[in-house]
This record gives sequence, structure tokens and C-alpha cells, in this order.
Amino acid sequence: MNIQSIKIGFLAALALAAAGCGTKEAAGPLEPTGPTGRVRFVNLITDPARLPVNAILESVPFGVNLTYTAATPATLPSPATANYSPILVGARTLVLKRTADTSVTVGTIGFTVADGADITIYGIGGTGGAATTSFITTDANPVPTSSQVELRIVNMSPTAGPLDYFVTAPSADLSTATPTVANLAYESTSTYLVFSPGTFQVRAVPAGTAPAARSTSVVASISSLALAGGTGRTVVTADRAAGGAPITAFVLTDR
Repeated sequence: MNIQSIKIGFLAALALAAAGCGTKEAAGPLEPTGPTGRVRFVNLITDPARLPVNAILESVPFGVNLTYTAATPATLPSPATANYSPILVGARTLVLKRTADTSVTVGTIGFTVADGADITIYGIGGTGGAATTSFITTDANPVPTSSQVELRIVNMSPTAGPLDYFVTAPSADLSTATPTVANLAYESTSTYLVFSPGTFQVRAVPAGTAPAARSTSVVASISSLALAGGTGRTVVTADRAAGGAPITAFVLTDR
């Protein structure tokens, strides 16, 4: 028996086990043997009529009842609450089903897992019943020291367009601030930025907004983000759950 057959058999066994006991009783997310990467899924599908969704990875439950902005495997029942799940390398398929009626397929996402790589898969689109698609980032996930925090920004708002982001002390004056990340387009990510531990405010304004107009032009804000040393986070801006404005912002835990 070759290695690929072993992998497929292992996944099939997991699928049967999960089907027999149900997602909530499953021991955890996929626990493969052999070379792996790590995978995280974030639900940004903008169609309330098809939300929430269940995420099925290679026929195995990967997340259930995922509301808008929810991420998995972090939302699985304990102890399967890791930020990412290890998945066997190779071509994989993630199927999204409507939680209230699992005969409805909301989307199918094909992706490739590389050895040792971390990826985040965003399920996107769907406004007004439109087709859903995906956006995938490769997450460098640098390891911060105990005196550092790592912060990355991802723009997932088609409505907002390019944005300038400011990571400052809470209530700092934006008119005198320099953009921490400038002109970040839709479906773009910043590098991981290094800060000292502390509490921050993250604000986004349309790219190129004049300094004097920034305070009244904020389209998304996280007013208080406490970051301890040795941690990593991703800040995501996105449309509202039904698409369009107002823009929302939320935080993913990377480390």
C-alpha cells in the first residue's frame, strides 16, 4: 500500500468515526500522521439566508454553526480549540453546507496544503444570493519574543476599497499620526508588524484621507486591543454580514 492510499484510508476512517458520533462528540479536528501544514477557515460569506454554515474538510466535520466572522478550528468544542488544525499535505477540498439545511451547499473550496505552511481560508461573496468564492493567505506566523507582539492586517472589505490603518494608543490624535499600513487594497495583507506589549486602538480610514479629516472618516475601529508579549494577531476588516457598509473589524488569534 502506498503512502497516498494510507492517507486516504486514514481520512476515511476519521470520516466514519465523525459520522458515527457526531461533531460535538468527536475527539477533535483532523489528527493526521505524516507531513502536514496547518489550516484555518474564516466565514465571511455575506448572505444571511445561507448562514450559518458547517465546514466539511475531506468529508470530516471541521466546524459547525459558523456565523459571520467565525473561525474554525478555534470554535470547535474543547479540547479541539487550536488556532489552526494540522492537515495532511496535498490537494484538499473544503465544502460549506448551510447549518439549517445541510442539503444546501453554500460553497466548495479547493486548496493545497504545503508541508509546514500555515494558511487561512476566507469564504467570501454571496451577497444577495450570488456565488461564493474564497481568498487564501499564507501565514508566516513569526515567533515573537516575550517582549514583542506580532500584528498583521488583512483587508477583506470590497466596499471600503483601499484603506489606511493606524495602530495607536487608544484615542490618539489621528491628524498627527503616520499610517501604520498605508493603501492596503481589498484582498491584501500586510506583513507582520512588531510592537511592544500594550493596549492599542486600530482604526481604518479610506486611503489618502487628509490628516485633518481622519478622525471623522474612520470606517472601522477596534477600540481596545490588549496584546501580551509573545502573542500574534491578525486584524481583519470586512463588510457587514449582508454585504456593504458599515464596515466591521475583528481579530484572529495566530499565536
